[in-house]
Amino acid sequence: MMKGTHGFLEDPRNENVLVYVNGDLVPRNEAKVSVFDAGFCLGDGVWEGIRLHNGRFAFLEAHLDRLFQGAKAIALDITKSQEELGAALDQTVRANDMESGVHVRLMITRGVKKTPSQDPRYNEGGPTIVIIAEHKRVDPAARESGIELYTCHVRRGRPDVQDPKINSHSKLNCILAMIQAIEAGADEALMLDPDGFVSTCNATNFFIVRRGEVWTSTGQYCLNGITRAQVIDICRAHEIPVFEKDFTLLEVYDADESFVTGTFGGLTPVHSVDGRTIGSGGLGDVTRRLMDLYRARVEGEH
Repeated sequence: MMKGTHGFLEDPRNENVLVYVNGDLVPRNEAKVSVFDAGFCLGDGVWEGIRLHNGRFAFLEAHLDRLFQGAKAIALDITKSQEELGAALDQTVRANDMESGVHVRLMITRGVKKTPSQDPRYNEGGPTIVIIAEHKRVDPAARESGIELYTCHVRRGRPDVQDPKINSHSKLNCILAMIQAIEAGADEALMLDPDGFVSTCNATNFFIVRRGEVWTSTGQYCLNGITRAQVIDICRAHEIPVFEKDFTLLEVYDADESFVTGTFGGLTPVHSVDGRTIGSGGLGDVTRRLMDLYRARVEGEH
């Protein structure tokens, strides 16, 4: 199994999961969308990754708020309310007899097109809505040893090009960053913003700890991560100094600790960046405390 924040333990139950496709629940190997779908042709859509814990979706309201915000930004009419999407999510996990240790991908595209064209006026009918729920637990290897990051040359874009706050299906820049990191022998990519400050990783949000302070980027050039926001709020609630600010790789290399955040992996420690060991290279005290506090918050919500 490959190491990284999205490394997972194989589960044979996933071979028989039912997938939600536009209101129907179909076996995994029969779940299909049209080759004329806007998501397939153009990456035209928005999505969310959500965890199911003790029978409930973690931070569901925040996820759906972000989904609808992104859909509105790209003028995509979801045609369902948040409550209706929540019911579809419930229907999917109930049909699969799921309770915990589950990761759900909710994907909404602009739907089927008359012809493969960027023009949204060539779309026919409503959006395509797909929900994939899988039994999916984090591979503990990443948390035990930490991950290695590599700073790639691919930058986060400015909002007037493609707003990085939109969780869209168009992820090619993040994929290119990940490819560069893999080729450099790292687990994931660290990305800079257009001004050369540290922004985010290709699929997770990035934090460092310096002299007892927790730092993360300004958030202007990264996805407004749900776990990122929870960690910032936890720091403030427990009087741990936290700052959203510009900082450079020099300050990253000299950090005492580092970690990344994401819906699937929660908090994952960073062992090294660009071959420089961060702090002692192990799980730091602040990161450990935040992991415990985040876990307690998830349990408390459910």
